[in-house]
Amino acid sequence: MRLARVLKHLFVPSWVAHRAFPAPTLRKIEQAIKASERAHTGELRFVVEASLPLHYVSRKRSSRRRAEDLFTHLKVWDTEHNTGVLLYVQLLSRHIEIVADRGIARRVPQGDWEGVCRAMERAFKAGDYERGALEAIGAVTRILAREFPASGARENELPDKPVVL
Repeated sequence: MRLARVLKHLFVPSWVAHRAFPAPTLRKIEQAIKASERAHTGELRFVVEASLPLHYVSRKRSSRRRAEDLFTHLKVWDTEHNTGVLLYVQLLSRHIEIVADRGIARRVPQGDWEGVCRAMERAFKAGDYERGALEAIGAVTRILAREFPASGARENELPDKPVVL
């Protein structure tokens, strides 16, 4: 089973992510993030990856671990009010993870994020990646606007452009 998992992740090219998320879809996601951040004080990052890097697969590291590592690497944790959120999509394993910074995690139960992930998975299973991503961003926006409403103009601390790995 382990060898099969390694081979599966090893031979999936990165362009698979671009097939599911073509440039027009990525632009819509970026626009949705920009609009979202006007409604709350959080910062969103959206990352999609075709397959896990080999060192994650060979060491039996999970998609959740990869999302947490990307949360650190992309400095989503480094916002003034600890209100960063990473939406991570790992296509091959069909895993979706939401990692929220400690400022958000104190006020938003993990179950809220799990509901967003499951809805996104249903849309993706139907092959509708754009709708799934945009609806997830909308759901995250509602959660953050409820807990961290916008309070006037603020600096955009993180890039809004989605990351495709």
